[in-house]
Amino acid sequence: MSIVAIVLIAAGLVFLAVSALGLFRLPDLYTRGHAVAKSETLGLLLIFGGLFFHPALTPDAAVRLLMVLVFALIANPTAVHALIRAARRSGRRPWTVKGDDA
Repeated sequence: MSIVAIVLIAAGLVFLAVSALGLFRLPDLYTRGHAVAKSETLGLLLIFGGLFFHPALTPDAAVRLLMVLVFALIANPTAVHALIRAARRSGRRPWTVKGDDA
């Protein structure tokens, strides 16, 4: 069981690294929000999935992990949506390529 836990946690860390890379490399708020909302949520899901397979997990810790996971799965995309919606309402325009290179 610990091999499954290691694989899931490693995959989750890869998705969190991709999320951090997207946060630094993408040009504007809208694309950054998309990268963070998708890959960070999947990374958290995989990490918590790996923790569920950890051999030292007790039943009360599993319940706590499940509650944190449900909260994160609801709060993360909702917070990014609210942030993007507030930016749109305040007049923040998406980044576009100018010129003939587009």
